[in-house]
Amino acid sequence: QVQLVESGGGSVQAGGSLTLSCARSDPTYTSRCMGWFRQPSGKEREGVGGIYILDGMTWYADSVKGRFTISQDNAKNTVYLHMNSLKPEDTAMYYCAASPTSCGPTKAYFTYWGQGTQVTVSS
Repeated sequence: QVQLVESGGGSVQAGGSLTLSCARSDPTYTSRCMGWFRQPSGKEREGVGGIYILDGMTWYADSVKGRFTISQDNAKNTVYLHMNSLKPEDTAMYYCAASPTSCGPTKAYFTYWGQGTQVTVSS
């Protein structure tokens, strides 16, 4: 059973930065990709980006390219979402998720989900 715990959310003014963390407990090493998703209030959950655990290859949604970066520390089983130049439209609950197969914005790839952490960006 994979367990994911996000942290680092909070409130920030537009233009500011936040870094989210996702600590992964994966005793049987089933995870191949770690993804970040977000869900604004009243809207669908959407993919933000992801990283392949073995080689560090990443992908990003067009809406965050150039502003968000995903990194990982495999020794700590932790994935990070570094968010810069934040905009009010980035306000959402952010979730990390683990996939045993593919990365990408498709929620169906991801089997395990964290509880989410709220990010609020004020103008």
